[in-house]
Amino acid sequence: MAARLRVLVLNERDPLHPKAGGAEIHVAEIAKRLPRHGIDMTQLACAHPGTRAPAVEEIEGMHVRRLGPLPLYYPRVVATTARETRAGAWDVVVECLNKVPFCARAYSAAPVLAVNHHLFGRSAFAQAAWPIAAGVVLIERLIPRVYRDVPFLAISESSRRDLVARGIAEAHIELNSLGIAPPTREPTPVSERPQRIAYLGRLERYKRVDLLVRACAQLARQRPDLELVIVGRGGESARLEALAKELGLGDRTHFTGFVSDTERDTWLAGTRVAVCPSLKEGWGLTVIECNALGVPVVATDAPGLRDAVRAEETGLLVQDGPPEVFVERLAASLGSLLDEPERLAEMASAARAWSRRFDWDASAEHMAEALRKRAAAP
Repeated sequence: MAARLRVLVLNERDPLHPKAGGAEIHVAEIAKRLPRHGIDMTQLACAHPGTRAPAVEEIEGMHVRRLGPLPLYYPRVVATTARETRAGAWDVVVECLNKVPFCARAYSAAPVLAVNHHLFGRSAFAQAAWPIAAGVVLIERLIPRVYRDVPFLAISESSRRDLVARGIAEAHIELNSLGIAPPTREPTPVSERPQRIAYLGRLERYKRVDLLVRACAQLARQRPDLELVIVGRGGESARLEALAKELGLGDRTHFTGFVSDTERDTWLAGTRVAVCPSLKEGWGLTVIECNALGVPVVATDAPGLRDAVRAEETGLLVQDGPPEVFVERLAASLGSLLDEPERLAEMASAARAWSRRFDWDASAEHMAEALRKRAAAP
Protein backbone atom coordinates (compact mmCIF):
# COMPACT_ATOMS: atom_id res chain seq x y z
CA MET A 1 0.00 0.00 0.00
CA ALA A 2 1.45 3.37 -1.08
CA ALA A 3 2.29 5.85 1.67
CA ARG A 4 -0.02 8.84 2.00
CA LEU A 5 1.34 12.02 0.49
CA ARG A 6 1.79 14.99 2.84
CA VAL A 7 1.16 18.30 1.10
CA LEU A 8 1.65 21.82 2.48
CA VAL A 9 -0.46 24.51 0.77
CA LEU A 10 0.55 28.17 0.80
CA ASN A 11 -2.45 30.42 0.22
CA GLU A 12 -3.10 33.65 2.10
CA ARG A 13 -6.81 33.09 2.72
CA ASP A 14 -8.47 29.90 3.84
CA PRO A 15 -11.96 28.93 2.54
CA LEU A 16 -13.71 30.53 5.55
CA HIS A 17 -11.90 33.89 5.30
CA PRO A 18 -14.33 36.83 4.98
CA LYS A 19 -12.62 37.81 1.70
CA ALA A 20 -12.33 34.31 0.27
CA GLY A 21 -12.81 34.16 -3.49
CA GLY A 22 -12.33 31.86 -6.44
CA ALA A 23 -8.82 30.74 -5.46
CA GLU A 24 -10.08 29.69 -2.03
CA ILE A 25 -13.01 27.80 -3.55
CA HIS A 26 -10.49 26.00 -5.75
CA VAL A 27 -8.31 25.00 -2.79
CA ALA A 28 -11.31 23.83 -0.76
CA GLU A 29 -12.91 21.78 -3.53
CA ILE A 30 -9.65 20.04 -4.39
CA ALA A 31 -8.65 19.49 -0.76
CA LYS A 32 -11.84 17.70 0.22
CA ARG A 33 -11.40 15.26 -2.67
CA LEU A 34 -7.70 14.46 -2.29
CA PRO A 35 -7.93 12.20 0.79
CA ARG A 36 -9.55 9.54 -1.37
CA HIS A 37 -6.42 9.73 -3.55
CA GLY A 38 -4.17 9.11 -0.54
CA ILE A 39 -3.19 12.76 -0.14
CA ASP A 40 -3.49 14.88 3.01
CA MET A 41 -3.34 18.68 2.79
CA THR A 42 -2.45 21.34 5.34
CA GLN A 43 -2.82 25.03 4.53
CA LEU A 44 -0.87 27.91 6.04
CA ALA A 45 -3.26 30.86 6.05
CA CYS A 46 -3.50 34.28 7.68
CA ALA A 47 -5.82 35.13 10.55
CA HIS A 48 -9.30 36.47 9.87
CA PRO A 49 -9.43 40.23 10.47
CA GLY A 50 -11.83 41.27 13.21
CA THR A 51 -12.83 37.74 14.19
CA ARG A 52 -11.72 35.02 16.58
CA ALA A 53 -11.19 32.28 14.05
CA PRO A 54 -9.20 29.49 15.71
CA ALA A 55 -5.48 29.15 15.03
CA VAL A 56 -6.05 25.54 13.93
CA GLU A 57 -9.17 24.21 12.20
CA GLU A 58 -10.33 21.29 10.07
CA ILE A 59 -12.22 22.44 6.97
CA GLU A 60 -13.77 19.68 4.86
CA GLY A 61 -10.80 17.34 5.03
CA MET A 62 -8.10 20.02 5.03
CA HIS A 63 -6.06 20.99 8.09
CA VAL A 64 -5.78 24.81 8.32
CA ARG A 65 -3.17 26.59 10.41
CA ARG A 66 -3.58 30.36 10.73
CA LEU A 67 -0.28 32.13 11.30
CA GLY A 68 -1.50 35.48 12.56
CA PRO A 69 -2.48 38.82 11.01
CA LEU A 70 -1.41 39.79 7.51
CA PRO A 71 1.69 41.86 8.49
CA LEU A 72 3.11 38.79 10.24
CA TYR A 73 1.75 36.17 7.89
CA TYR A 74 4.26 36.18 5.02
CA PRO A 75 7.40 36.21 7.25
CA ARG A 76 5.92 33.36 9.27
CA VAL A 77 5.10 31.39 6.12
CA VAL A 78 8.72 31.61 5.02
CA ALA A 79 10.07 30.58 8.43
CA THR A 80 7.55 27.77 8.92
CA THR A 81 7.96 26.34 5.42
CA ALA A 82 11.75 26.44 5.59
CA ARG A 83 11.87 24.86 9.04
CA GLU A 84 9.31 22.12 8.46
CA THR A 85 10.45 21.08 4.99
CA ARG A 86 14.01 20.77 6.29
CA ALA A 87 12.67 18.53 9.05
CA GLY A 88 11.08 16.29 6.41
CA ALA A 89 7.48 17.05 7.44
CA TRP A 90 6.21 17.56 3.89
CA ASP A 91 6.51 15.68 0.59
CA VAL A 92 5.36 18.57 -1.64
CA VAL A 93 4.70 22.28 -1.17
CA VAL A 94 1.87 23.74 -3.26
CA GLU A 95 2.14 27.47 -3.77
CA CYS A 96 -0.98 29.31 -4.93
CA LEU A 97 -0.12 32.37 -7.00
CA ASN A 98 -3.07 34.74 -6.78
CA LYS A 99 -1.91 37.58 -4.54
CA VAL A 100 1.74 38.07 -3.50
CA PRO A 101 4.05 35.31 -4.82
CA PHE A 102 5.52 33.27 -1.97
CA CYS A 103 8.73 32.42 -3.92
CA ALA A 104 8.74 29.10 -2.03
CA ARG A 105 11.32 27.58 -4.36
CA ALA A 106 13.92 29.84 -2.72
CA TYR A 107 13.53 28.37 0.78
CA SER A 108 11.59 25.10 0.63
CA ALA A 109 13.57 21.88 1.04
CA ALA A 110 10.62 19.94 -0.42
CA PRO A 111 9.64 20.00 -4.12
CA VAL A 112 7.36 22.89 -5.06
CA LEU A 113 4.34 22.79 -7.36
CA ALA A 114 2.95 26.19 -8.34
CA VAL A 115 -0.75 26.72 -9.07
CA ASN A 116 -1.31 29.92 -11.01
CA HIS A 117 -4.74 31.47 -10.64
CA HIS A 118 -3.70 34.89 -11.84
CA LEU A 119 -0.92 37.42 -11.51
CA PHE A 120 -1.84 41.05 -11.07
CA GLY A 121 0.70 42.88 -13.18
CA ARG A 122 -0.28 46.53 -13.50
CA SER A 123 -3.89 45.75 -12.59
CA ALA A 124 -2.65 45.72 -8.97
CA PHE A 125 -2.83 49.53 -9.08
CA ALA A 126 -6.61 49.29 -9.58
CA GLN A 127 -6.98 47.35 -6.34
CA ALA A 128 -4.36 48.53 -3.85
CA ALA A 129 -2.57 51.71 -2.81
CA TRP A 130 0.38 52.39 -5.09
CA PRO A 131 3.19 51.42 -2.65
CA ILE A 132 1.59 48.00 -2.11
CA ALA A 133 0.80 47.60 -5.81
CA ALA A 134 4.36 48.55 -6.74
CA GLY A 135 5.68 45.96 -4.29
CA VAL A 136 3.50 43.25 -5.84
CA VAL A 137 4.69 44.16 -9.35
CA LEU A 138 8.33 44.08 -8.24
CA ILE A 139 7.97 40.67 -6.59
CA GLU A 140 6.23 39.31 -9.70
CA ARG A 141 9.30 40.30 -11.70
CA LEU A 142 11.26 37.68 -9.75
CA ILE A 143 9.12 34.89 -11.15
CA PRO A 144 11.30 33.92 -14.16
CA ARG A 145 14.37 33.54 -11.93
CA VAL A 146 12.85 32.00 -8.80
CA TYR A 147 10.46 29.62 -10.58
CA ARG A 148 12.58 28.67 -13.58
CA ASP A 149 12.55 24.92 -12.75
CA VAL A 150 9.17 24.77 -10.96
CA PRO A 151 6.25 22.97 -12.67
CA PHE A 152 3.04 24.98 -12.92
CA LEU A 153 -0.64 24.18 -13.10
CA ALA A 154 -2.47 27.07 -14.79
CA ILE A 155 -6.24 27.30 -14.46
CA SER A 156 -6.84 28.83 -17.91
CA GLU A 157 -5.19 29.44 -21.24
CA SER A 158 -4.85 33.14 -20.34
CA SER A 159 -2.97 32.20 -17.16
CA ARG A 160 -0.71 29.91 -19.17
CA ARG A 161 0.05 32.63 -21.73
CA ASP A 162 0.77 35.13 -18.97
CA LEU A 163 3.36 32.77 -17.44
CA VAL A 164 5.02 32.18 -20.82
CA ALA A 165 5.15 35.94 -21.45
CA ARG A 166 6.88 36.36 -18.09
CA GLY A 167 9.60 33.86 -18.97
CA ILE A 168 8.32 30.48 -17.71
CA ALA A 169 9.09 27.65 -20.13
CA GLU A 170 5.95 26.41 -21.85
CA ALA A 171 7.01 22.82 -21.20
CA HIS A 172 6.74 23.46 -17.44
CA ILE A 173 3.04 24.45 -17.59
CA GLU A 174 -0.02 22.21 -17.60
CA LEU A 175 -3.65 23.33 -17.72
CA ASN A 176 -5.94 22.21 -14.91
CA SER A 177 -9.47 23.48 -15.44
CA LEU A 178 -11.62 24.29 -12.45
CA GLY A 179 -14.98 22.73 -11.74
CA ILE A 180 -18.26 24.01 -10.35
CA ALA A 181 -20.76 22.61 -7.88
CA PRO A 182 -23.96 21.43 -9.57
CA PRO A 183 -26.74 24.04 -9.34
CA THR A 184 -29.25 23.58 -6.54
CA ARG A 185 -32.26 24.09 -8.81
CA GLU A 186 -33.46 24.21 -12.40
CA PRO A 187 -33.49 27.57 -14.20
CA THR A 188 -36.69 29.38 -15.01
CA PRO A 189 -37.51 29.43 -18.77
CA VAL A 190 -35.92 32.53 -20.30
CA SER A 191 -39.27 33.90 -21.49
CA GLU A 192 -40.57 33.87 -17.89
CA ARG A 193 -37.62 35.64 -16.30
CA PRO A 194 -37.92 39.29 -15.29
CA GLN A 195 -35.80 41.96 -16.93
CA ARG A 196 -33.04 41.20 -14.47
CA ILE A 197 -29.30 41.77 -14.85
CA ALA A 198 -27.02 40.22 -12.23
CA TYR A 199 -23.47 40.46 -10.98
CA LEU A 200 -21.94 37.58 -9.00
CA GLY A 201 -18.60 37.93 -7.22
CA ARG A 202 -16.45 39.96 -4.87
CA LEU A 203 -17.15 43.70 -4.63
CA GLU A 204 -13.65 45.06 -5.14
CA ARG A 205 -12.30 48.01 -7.12
CA TYR A 206 -10.67 45.99 -9.90
CA LYS A 207 -13.98 44.18 -10.51
CA ARG A 208 -15.41 47.53 -11.74
CA VAL A 209 -18.97 46.83 -10.64
CA ASP A 210 -19.51 50.60 -10.62
CA LEU A 211 -19.32 50.57 -14.43
CA LEU A 212 -22.09 47.98 -14.52
CA VAL A 213 -24.25 50.19 -12.29
CA ARG A 214 -23.66 53.12 -14.66
CA ALA A 215 -24.51 50.98 -17.71
CA CYS A 216 -27.74 49.86 -16.06
CA ALA A 217 -28.63 53.49 -15.34
CA GLN A 218 -28.48 54.12 -19.09
CA LEU A 219 -30.57 51.05 -19.89
CA ALA A 220 -33.18 51.92 -17.26
CA ARG A 221 -34.21 55.07 -19.13
CA GLN A 222 -36.11 53.01 -21.71
CA ARG A 223 -36.75 49.90 -19.62
CA PRO A 224 -39.10 50.58 -16.70
CA ASP A 225 -38.99 46.92 -15.59
CA LEU A 226 -35.19 46.62 -15.51
CA GLU A 227 -33.71 45.39 -12.22
CA LEU A 228 -30.14 44.83 -11.08
CA VAL A 229 -29.09 42.22 -8.52
CA ILE A 230 -25.57 42.30 -7.06
CA VAL A 231 -24.68 39.04 -5.34
CA GLY A 232 -21.55 39.19 -3.18
CA ARG A 233 -19.70 41.23 -0.62
CA GLY A 234 -16.51 43.25 -0.42
CA GLY A 235 -14.91 46.59 0.29
CA GLU A 236 -16.87 48.43 -2.40
CA SER A 237 -20.33 47.54 -1.12
CA ALA A 238 -21.18 50.87 0.54
CA ARG A 239 -19.83 52.93 -2.38
CA LEU A 240 -21.84 50.89 -4.88
CA GLU A 241 -25.06 51.24 -2.88
CA ALA A 242 -24.54 55.01 -2.76
CA LEU A 243 -23.87 55.12 -6.51
CA ALA A 244 -27.04 53.17 -7.30
CA LYS A 245 -29.10 55.66 -5.29
CA GLU A 246 -27.31 58.62 -6.88
CA LEU A 247 -28.13 57.32 -10.37
CA GLY A 248 -31.78 56.69 -9.54
CA LEU A 249 -31.42 52.92 -9.32
CA GLY A 250 -31.93 52.61 -5.57
CA ASP A 251 -35.37 50.99 -5.92
CA ARG A 252 -34.23 48.77 -8.79
CA THR A 253 -31.01 47.42 -7.30
CA HIS A 254 -30.83 44.64 -4.74
CA PHE A 255 -27.59 44.02 -2.87
CA THR A 256 -27.78 40.52 -1.42
CA GLY A 257 -24.48 40.47 0.46
CA PHE A 258 -23.11 37.01 1.17
CA VAL A 259 -25.75 34.33 0.52
CA SER A 260 -25.98 30.54 0.51
CA ASP A 261 -25.59 28.60 -2.73
CA THR A 262 -29.33 27.95 -2.71
CA GLU A 263 -30.22 31.65 -2.47
CA ARG A 264 -27.58 32.53 -5.06
CA ASP A 265 -29.05 30.00 -7.48
CA THR A 266 -32.57 31.30 -6.85
CA TRP A 267 -31.52 34.78 -7.91
CA LEU A 268 -29.58 33.53 -10.93
CA ALA A 269 -32.30 31.12 -12.10
CA GLY A 270 -34.51 34.14 -12.77
CA THR A 271 -31.82 36.32 -14.35
CA ARG A 272 -31.67 37.12 -18.05
CA VAL A 273 -28.05 38.27 -18.31
CA ALA A 274 -25.10 38.36 -15.91
CA VAL A 275 -22.13 40.70 -16.17
CA CYS A 276 -18.45 40.45 -15.25
CA PRO A 277 -16.77 43.81 -15.95
CA SER A 278 -13.46 42.93 -14.24
CA LEU A 279 -10.10 44.17 -15.52
CA LYS A 280 -8.49 40.74 -15.28
CA GLU A 281 -9.21 37.27 -13.93
CA GLY A 282 -7.32 34.02 -13.84
CA TRP A 283 -10.53 32.31 -14.91
CA GLY A 284 -14.21 33.17 -14.76
CA LEU A 285 -15.49 30.74 -12.13
CA THR A 286 -18.57 32.88 -11.51
CA VAL A 287 -19.16 32.98 -15.28
CA ILE A 288 -19.51 29.21 -15.36
CA GLU A 289 -21.69 29.23 -12.22
CA CYS A 290 -24.06 31.62 -14.02
CA ASN A 291 -23.93 29.52 -17.18
CA ALA A 292 -24.98 26.42 -15.21
CA LEU A 293 -28.31 28.15 -14.55
CA GLY A 294 -28.77 29.11 -18.18
CA VAL A 295 -27.56 32.70 -17.75
CA PRO A 296 -25.41 34.12 -20.58
CA VAL A 297 -22.62 36.42 -19.42
CA VAL A 298 -21.43 39.73 -20.83
CA ALA A 299 -17.82 40.26 -19.76
CA THR A 300 -14.79 42.39 -20.44
CA ASP A 301 -12.62 41.03 -23.25
CA ALA A 302 -9.86 40.48 -20.70
CA PRO A 303 -7.53 37.64 -19.64
CA GLY A 304 -9.36 34.75 -18.01
CA LEU A 305 -12.80 36.04 -18.96
CA ARG A 306 -12.20 35.49 -22.65
CA ASP A 307 -11.48 31.84 -21.77
CA ALA A 308 -14.69 31.41 -19.75
CA VAL A 309 -17.03 33.22 -22.16
CA ARG A 310 -17.46 31.68 -25.59
CA ALA A 311 -18.08 34.90 -27.52
CA GLU A 312 -21.40 35.05 -29.40
CA GLU A 313 -22.28 31.57 -28.10
CA THR A 314 -22.53 31.65 -24.29
CA GLY A 315 -22.30 35.41 -23.94
CA LEU A 316 -20.59 38.51 -25.26
CA LEU A 317 -17.16 40.05 -24.77
CA VAL A 318 -16.89 43.84 -24.53
CA GLN A 319 -13.74 45.63 -25.62
CA ASP A 320 -12.17 47.57 -22.78
CA GLY A 321 -11.52 51.29 -22.97
CA PRO A 322 -11.84 54.49 -20.93
CA PRO A 323 -14.61 54.14 -18.31
CA GLU A 324 -17.18 56.24 -20.15
CA VAL A 325 -16.54 54.36 -23.41
CA PHE A 326 -16.69 50.97 -21.70
CA VAL A 327 -19.99 51.89 -20.04
CA GLU A 328 -21.48 52.77 -23.46
CA ARG A 329 -20.25 49.50 -24.95
CA LEU A 330 -21.49 47.48 -22.01
CA ALA A 331 -24.94 49.09 -22.12
CA ALA A 332 -25.18 48.45 -25.87
CA SER A 333 -24.23 44.77 -25.49
CA LEU A 334 -26.68 44.22 -22.64
CA GLY A 335 -29.43 46.03 -24.51
CA SER A 336 -28.88 43.93 -27.63
CA LEU A 337 -29.45 40.71 -25.65
CA LEU A 338 -32.44 42.02 -23.73
CA ASP A 339 -34.02 43.11 -27.00
CA GLU A 340 -33.50 39.74 -28.73
CA PRO A 341 -35.28 37.08 -26.64
CA GLU A 342 -34.74 34.27 -29.17
CA ARG A 343 -31.00 34.93 -29.32
CA LEU A 344 -30.91 35.11 -25.53
CA ALA A 345 -32.67 31.74 -25.23
CA GLU A 346 -30.17 30.13 -27.63
CA MET A 347 -27.27 31.51 -25.60
CA ALA A 348 -28.87 30.29 -22.37
CA SER A 349 -29.05 26.75 -23.74
CA ALA A 350 -25.45 26.88 -25.01
CA ALA A 351 -24.29 28.28 -21.66
CA ARG A 352 -25.76 25.32 -19.75
CA ALA A 353 -24.10 22.86 -22.14
CA TRP A 354 -20.73 24.63 -21.77
CA SER A 355 -20.93 24.58 -17.95
CA ARG A 356 -21.26 20.78 -17.90
CA ARG A 357 -17.64 20.45 -19.05
CA PHE A 358 -16.29 21.64 -15.70
CA ASP A 359 -16.05 19.05 -12.96
CA TRP A 360 -14.27 19.21 -9.59
CA ASP A 361 -13.66 15.45 -9.48
CA ALA A 362 -11.70 15.62 -12.74
CA SER A 363 -9.75 18.65 -11.48
CA ALA A 364 -8.85 16.84 -8.25
CA GLU A 365 -7.73 13.73 -10.11
CA HIS A 366 -5.42 15.84 -12.29
CA MET A 367 -4.05 17.58 -9.20
CA ALA A 368 -3.40 14.23 -7.51
CA GLU A 369 -1.44 13.02 -10.53
CA ALA A 370 0.62 16.23 -10.57
CA LEU A 371 1.37 15.93 -6.85
CA ARG A 372 2.48 12.31 -7.12
CA LYS A 373 4.69 13.16 -10.05
CA ARG A 374 6.22 16.12 -8.22
CA ALA A 375 6.86 14.10 -5.05
CA ALA A 376 8.66 11.43 -7.08
CA ALA A 377 10.89 13.93 -8.91
CA PRO A 378 14.60 13.76 -8.00
